[in-house]
Amino acid sequence: MSFHTESRQSPTSRPARRDTQTRSATHTRYSATHTNYSGRTSKSTTSTLVGAVVLWMKVARAVRNGVRASVEWIGETVTPAGWVVVAAAIVLLPLGLVFGWTELIVTGCVAVALILLSLPFLAGGRAYRVDFVLPADRVVAGAEVLGTLTVTNVSKRLELPGRVDVPIGKGLADVYVPLLRSGQVHEERVRVPAYRRGVIDVGPVTTVRSDPLGVLGRSRPWADVNRLFVHPVTVSIPSTSAGFVRDLEGNPTSDIVDSDISFHAIREYAPGDGQRHIHWKSTAKTGQLMVRQFEESRRSRLAIVLSLNAAEYASEDEFEMAVSATGSLGVRAIRDGRDLAVVASAEIPGIVRRSIRSVRSLSVVSTRTLLDDLTAIAVSPHAMNVEDVCELASQVVPDISIAFVVCGSTMTARRLQALTLKFAGNVQVVAVLCNPNEQPSFRDLAGTSVLTIGVLDDFRSLLSRRAA
Repeated sequence: MSFHTESRQSPTSRPARRDTQTRSATHTRYSATHTNYSGRTSKSTTSTLVGAVVLWMKVARAVRNGVRASVEWIGETVTPAGWVVVAAAIVLLPLGLVFGWTELIVTGCVAVALILLSLPFLAGGRAYRVDFVLPADRVVAGAEVLGTLTVTNVSKRLELPGRVDVPIGKGLADVYVPLLRSGQVHEERVRVPAYRRGVIDVGPVTTVRSDPLGVLGRSRPWADVNRLFVHPVTVSIPSTSAGFVRDLEGNPTSDIVDSDISFHAIREYAPGDGQRHIHWKSTAKTGQLMVRQFEESRRSRLAIVLSLNAAEYASEDEFEMAVSATGSLGVRAIRDGRDLAVVASAEIPGIVRRSIRSVRSLSVVSTRTLLDDLTAIAVSPHAMNVEDVCELASQVVPDISIAFVVCGSTMTARRLQALTLKFAGNVQVVAVLCNPNEQPSFRDLAGTSVLTIGVLDDFRSLLSRRAA
């Protein structure tokens, strides 16, 4: 019986063991499920924080860009007169309200009203297409150039009247632009005065929006800068008088050679002489072979030295006459195909003026490049004196046959006479003295030919007379 009882109890204990295992397994699955839910919650919270940080950074960047743009807009829009009005609105109005001063309150309110009334005048102006054209980029001093300003409304709406500013050198030309319909074109002629030699920058053309009192203003540049070269006035010089040199092939020298153009003498034949140089008539008379000898010919090289030292000119008109004389002579030499060099002093700082010497060579590739360089040249108190320029030019420019030195009326006769010593002995030196208070004349100072001109036309007449 005992054994039977044990066999009955054995099945009873198994279900109890199974229930225990089931509860344990159920509890384990619940714990796993709880752990997975906590992980998702943590990831969701992290992503939310990251998104918030990114959004905050975007907002901060947008605010920073907006503040920067606003500050730039205010700085570009508010004029100096406008800052006075803004200061009155910010300072006087609060002070009047605090202390109860009617005058300050009225002044502050007027300032605020002026600012509010000025804002509508800034509208429009961005739908323009602006073009500015000059008919020529090089003119002679004393002329006028008419530029064409074209303003086109490229939008599909009306554009309020405005103003276009055209900078001309150091000046400014204002052009009024009327009300423009969509696609309408407005043309205006702009006069550019070119009365004196120099380089004039025209532009950039700028559209301006501003109120009548000038409290607020907005501008926008459009066209590029047009550069106008105002060349010096020149006169036509006959080619036969340029540098007193009539022989276009060159000047004969004292050097004797066996073959050239200029005949010198006849000598006896020596071994190695060419047969084509045998002089048969002399050979028949003497009974010995005789050959020709020639003087070596060198092509005339013309050098023009322009003084830029302010102390060597009594007035600005003298310097302008000197530049015109240099241009006239240089243009004639280039057209005649002569070897030419135009030299002037370089700009030297005053602190090193005694220790440094420097010259600049102007471009002689064509008459246009020479006149362009002469257009931009200017007198300076820091330039070397003309004697130093001549001495350095004789070293820089080889084979000079004739040198023109153009200077002002303050040059004394002794200084003009000493110019010959700055060049080689076979160089002919001609000093062109620009003096509006003297009569045109020609004189010789111990080897230096001096041409004194009162007006530019005297230069042409003196050269022609001297050549004849």
